[in-house]
Amino acid sequence: MKRRTFLKGAASAAAMLACFPATLSAVERETTPGRIERRSLGRTGEKLSLIGFGSLMLKGTTPEVAGQLVREAIEAGVNYFDVAPSYGDAEERLGPALEPFRKDVFLACKTTERHQAGATAELDRSLAHLRTDHVDLYQLHAVTTRQDVEAIFSPDGAIHAFTAAKKAGKVRFLGFSAHSVEAAMALMDRFDFDTILFPVNYATWNAGNFGPQVLARAQEKRMGILALKALAKQPWPRGTPHFAPNCWYEPMTDPAEALQGLRFTLSHPVTAAVTPAYPPCLQLALKLAPQFTPLKPDEVDAIKRKAMSVGLLFKYPQWGQA
Repeated sequence: MKRRTFLKGAASAAAMLACFPATLSAVERETTPGRIERRSLGRTGEKLSLIGFGSLMLKGTTPEVAGQLVREAIEAGVNYFDVAPSYGDAEERLGPALEPFRKDVFLACKTTERHQAGATAELDRSLAHLRTDHVDLYQLHAVTTRQDVEAIFSPDGAIHAFTAAKKAGKVRFLGFSAHSVEAAMALMDRFDFDTILFPVNYATWNAGNFGPQVLARAQEKRMGILALKALAKQPWPRGTPHFAPNCWYEPMTDPAEALQGLRFTLSHPVTAAVTPAYPPCLQLALKLAPQFTPLKPDEVDAIKRKAMSVGLLFKYPQWGQA
């Protein structure tokens, strides 16, 4: 990536940090007492619930459990569902459960395929599993390395499958998720994506410098910003039983801590936070979301101090450290 791009991003990130809690003026907000707020998604014209249903939690469940979780989310006001074929049988569970509500929800899917043929074939399989003729958002999934980026934009790269799928009406909007700052910045520089799905977590933001520069750049491009890891507590402590087997990190389960995590993430110009792959976290988020208020300056100082005492899932920089 060009040095001037990083410098521009760093300057924007510094400005964002300096004014945090960030203004929410960049997002349109629809609020109803006791209900989950909805926010505009960049320049798409869509409004999503600020809690997104992370369908990895459906992996290994029964159809009955999947149906119950989906109905519970719908009844609470959730209209944003996220899934991927790499989530085991989650697509097969989500498709039938979501089918009665499909016209009223925003369905996002992803692919880890980096080349055109693979991405095209995987999208068609996902549509079949999800029992729909289109997804609202199709995303490059977990882009992390320089090699990922180069493959995606190669002559036979996945980006060509994405543009063809949009032209064919199989997808409405195009986006990506990324697990490194460098990959996110490179993708935004090389294509006009509609959305970004990126970790926005109080610890990685404050102690890992992971996120400010990405959100600043996404705002400049008027992209919809979707958040991962709002309810991520820390890497699993060594020797600790993994009570959430579909989570590769320890999720927040204490209500006060979870509300603090959600408030940090959603005090930024983020449209929605996707829940961890653990059903109790979804249920907790549904209860807490109507209580959302932006963080106050003294609360920002407290959460910055707390961030320095926990293990980090991500930090910047990543490229060039291996």
